[in-house]
Amino acid sequence: MTNTVVESAYGKLQGEQINDVFAWRGIPYAKPPVGSLRFRAPELLDSWEGIRDATSFSPVAPQPQREIMEFFGNDISNMNEDCLYLNVWSPGADDKKRPVMVWIHGGAFISGSGSSSWYDGASFAEKGDVVVVTINYRLGILGFLHLGEIGGEEYATSGNCGIQDQVAALQWVQENISAFGGDPNNVTVFGESAGAMSIGVLLGFPSAQGLFHKAILQSGAAANVHSSDKATKIAGHLLGALQVEPTNLSKLEELPIEQLIQASDLVPPMSLGPVMDGISLPRHPEEAIADGSAKDVTILIGTNKDEYNIFSAFDPEWKNADETQVTKQFEKTFGPLVPVISSYLGGNKPLSQELYNKLLTMSIFTYPAQKLTELQVKQGAPVWMYRFDWETPVFGGALKSTHALEIPFVFNTLNTPNTENFTGSSPDRQLVAIQMHQSWINFARNSDPNTENLPEWPKYNLNERSTMIFNLKSEVKNDPNREERIIWEQAAMMMKS
Repeated sequence: MTNTVVESAYGKLQGEQINDVFAWRGIPYAKPPVGSLRFRAPELLDSWEGIRDATSFSPVAPQPQREIMEFFGNDISNMNEDCLYLNVWSPGADDKKRPVMVWIHGGAFISGSGSSSWYDGASFAEKGDVVVVTINYRLGILGFLHLGEIGGEEYATSGNCGIQDQVAALQWVQENISAFGGDPNNVTVFGESAGAMSIGVLLGFPSAQGLFHKAILQSGAAANVHSSDKATKIAGHLLGALQVEPTNLSKLEELPIEQLIQASDLVPPMSLGPVMDGISLPRHPEEAIADGSAKDVTILIGTNKDEYNIFSAFDPEWKNADETQVTKQFEKTFGPLVPVISSYLGGNKPLSQELYNKLLTMSIFTYPAQKLTELQVKQGAPVWMYRFDWETPVFGGALKSTHALEIPFVFNTLNTPNTENFTGSSPDRQLVAIQMHQSWINFARNSDPNTENLPEWPKYNLNERSTMIFNLKSEVKNDPNREERIIWEQAAMMMKS
């Protein structure tokens, strides 16, 4: 009989059994990053005596309130700076050496947590005989404030605290997961949005090498990192807002957390994120991947057909925008490329929100995913690509196949609270969930996402560019974004010249 008490390297943990699945929640994986450990790399945990209760989730990382994240079911009612915890679901704490899947949540590097009801690992454990781990990591100003150029060696890697937290969690998995019935030699990292972008960084992050063997990137790739110069400017702006002198950075350790979070709202979205600090991340992850840093990692990567729709739907600047306001939005985002965009993609039709969404989907999500795929294929690494095309009927169908929509399909959590607000309640949703859920399980187990429920899914190559299109009737298409891809490649060249 499997026990709910597990002995980790740091002490005993009391979990619970729900039906056929065992869960341990709120497991610490590093010291609380508080006081003098604010803006510092995570430190190894201290051991504890006795049995620690692991039946409830930990607090989530401090973060600002975001309407869009609430729509995604993000609960921030319990926040605390002491947030470096993870959760484990397993069919049993035995010696069966099951595949391990470690989920890194999204939220633009400023929101989210590993305890969202959407990320419940029970179905993976029950239907796939897989061990699932979900993690918290430091977000926003606490996770990505680059003080290295301002504060010197003491703060050299502060701009990547959030990524270093993820590495610490993966090190914990290597050290402990066999006690939970998992195989440390078969670890798949998977994540969505900023979680997938984090994985893109981890593929080129020296201290993460060897800690995972496969990677699934949902709506994110290896493009989202800041230069040290840009990150230093953001840090300088925030220090000014907080009235902290560059010569007195230790004051940052004493400021109330609410004040830090409030200040982080003063910089544009995605200003706080991974940084090429020259130490923890010596160079751009795409460069490292091009040189083979991830050549031994098998990858499954994809995007959603209409990623950006939800962002413009929640953006007040698009509400009732007239032609002049629409043009302004294009000029603000694309600058000198607007005439090219208009003639190539718009066919000289008026600029529209639909075209804007299509372009942002391509530039932020699809193009970086294709670039990472090409880099990996050139290394001879196996890669599979997908696109999620199932459209949600909510908001009169305006969101289509938008960002984050695939998550409850991947986790098979369509029946959890809040999900119907996003997906609607049509029973045929479950057909798509069965396909995706099983593909992810098979990939974690066999390094291959093919299943009996899908047409044959070939590996990606640069000739056919075979892509699985997930929908009620899933099918493989070759180079499904060809037109936009070629135009975007030309636009990218123009931006460089």
